[in-house]
Amino acid sequence: MQEPVRLFLMFVVFPLWVAAGFADWTCHRRTAIALTSGLKENLLHWLMFFELGVAVVAVALLEINAAVLLIVLAAFLLHQLTVYLDLHYSTLLRDVGPFEQMVHSFMELLPLLALALLALLAWPQAQALVGFGDMRVDWALRLKQDPLPREYLLAAGVLVAVFNVLPLLQETWSCAWARPPARVRARDTATARTPENPGPR
Repeated sequence: MQEPVRLFLMFVVFPLWVAAGFADWTCHRRTAIALTSGLKENLLHWLMFFELGVAVVAVALLEINAAVLLIVLAAFLLHQLTVYLDLHYSTLLRDVGPFEQMVHSFMELLPLLALALLALLAWPQAQALVGFGDMRVDWALRLKQDPLPREYLLAAGVLVAVFNVLPLLQETWSCAWARPPARVRARDTATARTPENPGPR
């Protein structure tokens, strides 16, 4: 049972997460993020990438125990909070259409699916984490006794670099150097002066 779950994580869930991140970038580019929500949204994208990146590195290199399950859970919760902040800001300034919303669904649910599958891989530790079973909670961070193949780790790193890191860098560059039209800057200023935040009088 464990090997099919492990393979599903490696060759289905992880590639889908990378693909969803790339699809999200294409949506940002199509809706001219550099001229609308700009660098602030891009920095939120980097924050979400690093939040889940910590979880991915932990799963790839460390033994799956209670500590790693808790790291993945914390990364997922922080990611969800950042998603909310991102949408709260960007939807007022940029068109977030149906396709991008569907992409977001994948990006939010895939980490949750990964967490559920990891709990199956380390079921005694998952039980111990919530106070069930006979096994004691293992909080040690140890490298895997049976590490993932180096070829897989290298291919995964290249995949992330090409389809996630480079697009995000391009987005950062575009946002940093773009000058939004005056009407967009005016709308951004007006948004900041809502009844909840009326600004200076």
